[in-house]
Amino acid sequence: MFFVTIVAIFTLILYFYDTRTFKYWKERGVKYVEPVLFFGTYTDVYLEKKSRSQIAEEIYWKYPNEKVVGAFKSTTPELIIRDPDLIKHVLINDFPSFYCRGLNHTYDVEIFRKHLFAIDGDLWRMLRQRMTPAFTSGKLKAMFPLIVERCEKLQSRTLSAVTGKRALDARELMARYTTDFIGACGFGINSDSLNDENSPFRKLGANMFKVTLRDSIVAVLKDVFPYSEKYLKTFKRVEPDILNLVKRILTERNYKPCGRNDFIDLMLEYLNKPMEAESIEKVGENPIHVKMILNEKLFAAQVFVFFGAGFETSASSTSFTLHQLALNPDVQKRVQEHIDQVLTKHNNKLSYEAVKEMTYLEWTFKEGLRMFPSLGFLMRRSTRKYKFQEINLDIDKRVNIIIPVQALHMDSKYWDDPEEFRPERFHPDNFGASQKMVYFPFGDGPRNCIGSRLGLMQSMAGLAVIFSKFTVEPASETVRYPKVEPKSNVVQSIRGGLPLMFHERKQV
Repeated sequence: MFFVTIVAIFTLILYFYDTRTFKYWKERGVKYVEPVLFFGTYTDVYLEKKSRSQIAEEIYWKYPNEKVVGAFKSTTPELIIRDPDLIKHVLINDFPSFYCRGLNHTYDVEIFRKHLFAIDGDLWRMLRQRMTPAFTSGKLKAMFPLIVERCEKLQSRTLSAVTGKRALDARELMARYTTDFIGACGFGINSDSLNDENSPFRKLGANMFKVTLRDSIVAVLKDVFPYSEKYLKTFKRVEPDILNLVKRILTERNYKPCGRNDFIDLMLEYLNKPMEAESIEKVGENPIHVKMILNEKLFAAQVFVFFGAGFETSASSTSFTLHQLALNPDVQKRVQEHIDQVLTKHNNKLSYEAVKEMTYLEWTFKEGLRMFPSLGFLMRRSTRKYKFQEINLDIDKRVNIIIPVQALHMDSKYWDDPEEFRPERFHPDNFGASQKMVYFPFGDGPRNCIGSRLGLMQSMAGLAVIFSKFTVEPASETVRYPKVEPKSNVVQSIRGGLPLMFHERKQV
């Protein structure tokens, strides 16, 4: 009897703990999605039936007349923002109130969650300042010869499929290309994923985004009990491989820049040295400066995100663009003619200058990103109490903010015939203020994607070499409207890949 009583009391305490926030939006007069115990609004996410992007998109369309909609990530209140003006406040105008990404519940997290994309506050600001010089135009131009080498291998890999008259999974093809690109340009490693089917580097990349049953359970526990985060590791299975990779690279370079001017060289300039920045957390009348040492483990965390984000996002966006061009042959023909004209002007050689001139290809890629952005939603977290003046809404500190990028990119309120693949949308005469307000393939504001120009360059170079030599068509197994992988989290991916047929072009 005593045991039953204890269980009953514990269950009651757990129930009240888990439902304590469930009236948050009702008390503020905000329409919201009714939450359930433990899962909040995201039951289908935790059960791996839908991705977070899909849930955000569903909520967006369910409340077409609302500027904001309430939701709950387990017990944490979330606000889905549908209005472009309010979004601008969060991302840009009132950034000091929303500088947190919101991926970590506390600062005391495993080392591989202390990277530029996930970490918040002063550490984020210091890392951002240190890493920004790696992505200047000069650095990108200097590494372009390495890109050309990977593009040549991409052509060879594609040609082998043409010869064998078999379909290629465009998603896997571009993941191998972007993996080789990041390996060479970021770390000075010749991973050769395009030729080696069993490339350890490619396996490492695939493993980073693999979602296991343990991962799903850990995700629920972290959201229900946020302070358990310090004890529950998300990246346990890849941590030894990443640490060993970093150790090997550092040893080969003798812990000093070697003159390659790649990402590792840049970070080595700051290894075991203090980073300093004006505090974003401690705000007073006079600026407060904070310092921190960039140690080897923190170094490894930045390598982790540079590798993971660098190959996964570009692989997702380029493969979807290939898929759309296979289904839109007239657009594909214009892309090919445009690429041919630019390359002819540059003696049929791919170069940094040539890629910069491929404006129609850039519009095409941006259209692919519109229809299927790598990040289907953006997330921020309030760092203090805040009032949305336009709608007279007060929120507390630590409320999650969700910006449903996928839905905004496909809303006919901002885009004519959004289901149509039309690169001309991005002609300067057509891409106006209303579109700029809702187009977020790389985020916006101070926490926008630091590597957006690098991602654009590697993606356009890869697409250029493919369409200069090949024509892409649907395969027998191609699905016109592919489904989103429900297990995908921050970066969207397609379930089952994107099989396409590649045919060698007849050279005139």
